[in-house]
Amino acid sequence: MPMNGHNVSNSNVKTKRKFYPNLQVKKFFIPEEDRWVTLKVSTSAIKTINKNGITAVINKFLKKGYI
Repeated sequence: MPMNGHNVSNSNVKTKRKFYPNLQVKKFFIPEEDRWVTLKVSTSAIKTINKNGITAVINKFLKKGYI
């Protein structure tokens, strides 16, 4: 979800702007199901998936009720 903020000029005039998340479309292979899944995830989520594994992340989201 985008965050709100300000652009600040050299004269300290503030104008509204949005900070958008760094979203990427990435394909992940799930070996248990022997299939590829395409997800639109942030770059921080890609790092988490690479660290913990796609299966662990999916199971965590299922447990919390996100998906």
